Amino acid sequence: MFERLYDTSETTKVNFVGFASENARYDFGLVYTNQFFGKPLVICMQTGRSSLLCAEDAKNIDVLKKKFAINEDEEARELSTFLQGQLPHTNHGLPQY
Repeated sequence: MFERLYDTSETTKVNFVGFASENARYDFGLVYTNQFFGKPLVICMQTGRSSLLCAEDAKNIDVLKKKFAINEDEEARELSTFLQGQLPHTNHGLPQY
């Protein structure tokens, strides 16, 4: 009834990071995998929201505000700075899906 697109198992690296700024506290799980064009899966442990992001994606505060339900630009800028230091850079222009 369903067409299986893929079924892959792999051993992954998961990094749990937390930090506090003057505006908020953050707790994230960063799942590094060979899937998803080299972009880690970034999971907010407080809200359960997740997104595939690389360092270049993290520069866009509008994307972060939308993906992680952040209302304030300053809070998104803090998260952007933090994630840019944690996530790998990619050398391709593939959009996230």
